[in-house]
Amino acid sequence: MRIIAFYSPKGGVGKTAAAVNMAYLASRENIRTLLWDLDPQGAASFYLAGAEVVKGRKLSKLLEGKSPIARFIHEDVYPNLDFIPAHSSFRNFDIKLEHDEGHNVLKDLLAPLSEDTSLVVLDCPPTLSRLTEQVLEMADKVYVPVVPTWLSLNSWNQLREFVKDKKLGNKKLRPFFSMVDRRKNLHREILAQPAELLGAPVNAAVPYASVVERMGEEGQPLELLAPNSPAAVEFRKLWVSVRKDLWAR
Repeated sequence: MRIIAFYSPKGGVGKTAAAVNMAYLASRENIRTLLWDLDPQGAASFYLAGAEVVKGRKLSKLLEGKSPIARFIHEDVYPNLDFIPAHSSFRNFDIKLEHDEGHNVLKDLLAPLSEDTSLVVLDCPPTLSRLTEQVLEMADKVYVPVVPTWLSLNSWNQLREFVKDKKLGNKKLRPFFSMVDRRKNLHREILAQPAELLGAPVNAAVPYASVVERMGEEGQPLELLAPNSPAAVEFRKLWVSVRKDLWAR
């Protein structure tokens, strides 16, 4: 079982859209996939299948061992794609984790699923916290959307320093450009120097597009909603890189 995370310390950078589309594209290739929305705001529910379709359960029952993780899973939201929706109680995740020093709680929770799940996609809240540490520790790769602005680049550098300080492994960080607007001079200038600014970014630049926002309105991944759109093309490029990162031969 491979585990990937979509994370940024900065909100509003297209993280959830990327997580949902990668999970769907993986499932479409017959990879048994689980998407877990760890963000208490629950945006993945809107993007994946509509807010009224998937409702989360309280975190405490899972962490206290009163309810197995299987009960939190909505199976086959799409073929080969299971989903754990967020719940407002997820905002207390960090408080719960502070009492479990010495082992990775998230890894323990996911372990029983390894026989039936090939890929876990974690959609993470934009915080630098104990939960972040556990995600960064356990994930095989962490995909970080970066808007081509200096503020977003500063957040990227802060994340790199955080990972270095905690000895969590900078090599697993995989940045990619997101919410790109090529009409803006700054965006074009930053896109022209990816290696200097991001190190080794993924070869994908997801555009800022209204069709991505429509995912929430329609409750569909972009591959179903607008497969010929430029944004869908870039998400497919991102998926090719994800697949190569995880299953390179």
